[in-house]
Amino acid sequence: MSKRLAEVARKVGVSEATVSRVLNDKPGVSEATRQAVLTALDVLGYERPTKLRGERARLVGLVLPELQNPIFPALAEIIGGGLTQNGYTPLLCTQNAGGITESDYVDLLLQQQVSGVIFLGGNYSQADAAHEHYERLRQVHLPTVLVNARIDALDFATVSTDDGAAAEQAIQHLHQLGHRRIGLLLGPLDHIPSQRKLAAARPLLERLGSPLADSLVVRGLYSLESGQAGASRLFAAGATAIVCASDPLALGAVRAARRHGLRVPDDVSVVGFDDSFLMSCTEPPLTTVRQPIESMGRTVIELLLSQIAGTTEPGDELLFEPELVLRSSTGPAADTSR
Repeated sequence: MSKRLAEVARKVGVSEATVSRVLNDKPGVSEATRQAVLTALDVLGYERPTKLRGERARLVGLVLPELQNPIFPALAEIIGGGLTQNGYTPLLCTQNAGGITESDYVDLLLQQQVSGVIFLGGNYSQADAAHEHYERLRQVHLPTVLVNARIDALDFATVSTDDGAAAEQAIQHLHQLGHRRIGLLLGPLDHIPSQRKLAAARPLLERLGSPLADSLVVRGLYSLESGQAGASRLFAAGATAIVCASDPLALGAVRAARRHGLRVPDDVSVVGFDDSFLMSCTEPPLTTVRQPIESMGRTVIELLLSQIAGTTEPGDELLFEPELVLRSSTGPAADTSR
């Protein structure tokens, strides 16, 4: 108790005696100081005394890692609409390089006394990223749902596409078209969805008689520019086809092919992942593995509402089956001897 008093007092800039008066609901403390102490309790991960908890606001934090990848706004639209239909207001929290962090957003959302938080990607998908702020959510028992694969240590309710199945679908398709030098364009080394794709791809290619050489695995950021740079390395390694971990990466690979004087799909084939908005309108239209975001979004809402109602406990991961969508960016291998 004394440790808690000292931490909260330092956070607010008041005496431990003042904090004690607030916790015991005693008079002699201004309303502004009282609210500051209660907010500090939330931010530091301490539970409020039962008589001081009150009801949470009907607000839900919706935390996005970025807006450039069309899959995140699409998911936010589905989930935000579902929250509104159930009487909750989504608070959109978008990260950007050098700006407010995921941890900062957690602090802000706790201050707002939100009813829950939904993450549409974030640090939980990277093993080497900071994870301390998730513990603050757990300590105050705030209903939380994660979208996309997470590290095992964070046993929050999670909704994700089966990344292994996605990689297998793409590889099987390319192998049937005669491609034997299939490259993988993935996210960072510690990124769990990319790890799952690679873990499925290696044994499958081994069984198909086309073992995956290290030179055919390139990692980068989830951007068009990173896709272009990574694809250039794969073409130099002899890849006739590339399986990408996102649609922006795939579009970067198409651009790289053109810069190298290669035609898609006549010379090289490219497969994306997400089937985000307008992928059927690119040139060529992109073959990609579709995430079932409508059903995933509905499930996210159900999981969050059941936690808010106290009828379920967090911890399970629900995997959704992806679907390969065939368009014009893949075709028969031009030279299977490469």
